[in-house]
Amino acid sequence: MKLHKIEAGLFHCDGGAIFGVVPKRVWQKRYPCNEDNFCALSMRCLLADTGTRRILIDTGCGDKQLDYLKYFDIRQGIRFEPELNRLGYTCTDITDVVLTHLHFDHCGGCTYYINKERGELALTFPHATHWVGAAQWENYLHPNVREGNSYFEENMRPVEQAGRLRLVWQDEWLCPEVELRLYDGHTPGQLCPYLHTAERTYVYVGDIIPLAASLPLAWVSAYDVEPLRSMTAKERLLREAAAEGQTLFFEHDATTECGTVHEVNGRYRLTPCRP
Repeated sequence: MKLHKIEAGLFHCDGGAIFGVVPKRVWQKRYPCNEDNFCALSMRCLLADTGTRRILIDTGCGDKQLDYLKYFDIRQGIRFEPELNRLGYTCTDITDVVLTHLHFDHCGGCTYYINKERGELALTFPHATHWVGAAQWENYLHPNVREGNSYFEENMRPVEQAGRLRLVWQDEWLCPEVELRLYDGHTPGQLCPYLHTAERTYVYVGDIIPLAASLPLAWVSAYDVEPLRSMTAKERLLREAAAEGQTLFFEHDATTECGTVHEVNGRYRLTPCRP
C-alpha cells in the first residue's frame, strides 16, 4: 500500500478551545500560539493506494465558506485536482472518501461550486463512495446547539443526493488493508481509519487526538461534546497503539505528522517519526 499525505491548508483556532480546561501556562510549553492566543492547525489528509482502491481520508475545508469562516484565518488552501495530479492521480481515480466526521474542516472539500450565484454544486470525487459514521450523519441532520455552526448543507447533501453516501453502523473493514472503527466523545460516530501496511499499522487519529500535545488523557478539546467519553476513547486507542507499536498520524498538528507511543507509569509518551 502506498500512502501520500496531502496538506489541504491551515486554519487558526483559540488555544483555550483546543486545550479546554488545561491552563495556557501549561499547554503553551507544548504547542505555540500567536499574540492573540491562536494556534495554527493543519488540515492534513491522507491518500492510501492499495492497488485496487484509492482511499482519501478527510478533505479539509474547501473554499465554499471562506467568508463565513474568516474568524479561523484559513490559509494555504488547495484544489484537489492539481494536487492529485502532482501525485499521479486525478479526482476521478478516488474510489473511496473516508470522512472522520462532518465538521467543516474535515469534509468541506467534498464538493465545489460550479456556479455560486445559482448555488450549483458538484462532487469533487464523483466516482467515490463517501464513508460516514451513521451516528455522525444523524448528528449532521439534527445537530446539537454546540455543533450546529460546524455543519453545512452544501458540504454533504450533494453526496447523499448523488447516491454516494455509505453509513457505518459498527466497526468494519473497508477493504483487507483498511479498517474503520467508531469512536465517540468529540462528536457522535467519529470514524478512525486503521491502515495496515506490511511494515506497520497507521492510525489516522483525527480529532480523537488532534495534536501530539493532546496526548495526555485529560487534555481534551473544549469542542468535544462529551469530554469523559473522549478520554475513554483516547485511552482505548493509546493502549492498543502502545501495545501493538502502531503509528499515529496527526491531522491537525502543524509540526508533528506521525509518532509512536509508549506507556511509562500510566502515562503515554510520543516519539515522532517519519511517515
